[in-house]
Amino acid sequence: MMDARLAMDEEKTGAFELGHGPDACLVLHGFTGSPWDVRPLAEALAARGMRVVAPLLPGHGATPQALLGVTWRDWRDEARRALDLLRGHRQVFVAGLSMGALLAVGLAADAPARVRGLVLAAPALRFRGARMRVIRQLSRTPLLEWVHPWVAKSSTDISDPAVLAMAPILSGFPVARLRDVVTLQDAAARSAARVRCPVLIAVAEQDHVVDPRGGLELARRLKASPCVRVLSLQRGFHIIPRDTDGPRLAREACDFLTHVCNFGEWEPQSAGT
Repeated sequence: MMDARLAMDEEKTGAFELGHGPDACLVLHGFTGSPWDVRPLAEALAARGMRVVAPLLPGHGATPQALLGVTWRDWRDEARRALDLLRGHRQVFVAGLSMGALLAVGLAADAPARVRGLVLAAPALRFRGARMRVIRQLSRTPLLEWVHPWVAKSSTDISDPAVLAMAPILSGFPVARLRDVVTLQDAAARSAARVRCPVLIAVAEQDHVVDPRGGLELARRLKASPCVRVLSLQRGFHIIPRDTDGPRLAREACDFLTHVCNFGEWEPQSAGT
């Protein structure tokens, strides 16, 4: 059992809202993360004149034990609730990091009339490495949680040492929740074909958590999207908004969504840019 005293800094990990404007963006963090991970992207969008809402997904941002009482349905429902709160805005976009990107795909597929564009950073469609592929298979059965019920964490996937030193890190999580992440992976893969808005996908080539090729697979599955742009980032690791290429992601995302706001689509650019 994980020590309940090993709590995250809730002053850092809490939900937040930024900015004002006729358009809005919902920003979703990833598994075992918190809104802290996506705040630089949210600040950039707010600076461009958007209202930005970053909820804390259930079970996150406090202690490992808090994840015992939730499932993927709680994360999905919180994302839907947050999207509902933005109904009064002219245009609404959704950005997500890792598992948050999977939730964003589901929102756009289920509410195509309400989501005008997506920014998907390091979408967690596929884990990286043979070990994680085995864990994915085992997570479909109770066997893994019987043998190894908790996974300890001592760090997060950020290359910048100064940023890493400031990062709030959940000390572990129940392995049972990996089954929920796998469920969201499968759901995003199935529902991607129903997404009808422009999509920007950013992958980190040095990501140690998810396979960047999953982002390319997701792009291929977005068959109904009017435009899909894939941004390949050579610097930094999984938590892209906080890492070395975070400022580039923020610029590209702001330009992408601003263009969608004004023109309704994105002009294709050269591959790999």
